[in-house]
Parts: sequence; C-alpha cells; structure tokens
Amino acid sequence: MPSKTVTVGSSVGLHARPAAIIAETAAAAGVPVTLSLVGGAPVNAASGLMIMTLGATQGTEVIVTSDDQATLDKIADLVSSDLDA
Repeated sequence: MPSKTVTVGSSVGLHARPAAIIAETAAAAGVPVTLSLVGGAPVNAASGLMIMTLGATQGTEVIVTSDDQATLDKIADLVSSDLDA
C-alpha cells in the first residue's frame, strides 16, 4: 500500500479534536486508511479513539497509508495541519 510520512502539525498533537476531524474524513472516504508511528503498529484512521492511542504529539512523524492516493493525500494534509488553530 502506498504511504506518506508527515509531521503532526496540531499544537495538542493528535488528541480529541484533531483525531475526530481526521477520523470523520477517513470514514467518509470509504476506503481503508491507517496511521502509524515509525516502527509502530498501524491503527484505523476512521477511529478517533484509535488515533488517540498513538500518543502522537506536535512534531511526531506519522505514516499515513491507503490504496487511494487522493484519500492518502487528504488525510496526510490533515495530520500535518494545525487543526486547533
């Protein structure tokens, strides 16, 4: 599966609000999307709770994976954005 490594942009990391926005977008895409830390197990990007279990803080590198390039790019953009701004 294609993947892209991005840096978490949200000042609070991938906590409640950013995780919910990412999960909602991933679920609406209708294709499998996962997030993982380097060397870590992938989690379902359509689950806000699973995203929060990554413990990703601002500046953490996250790997976004999906077979759908448009969805991969959209989720990667969200992860790298400051969703609390």
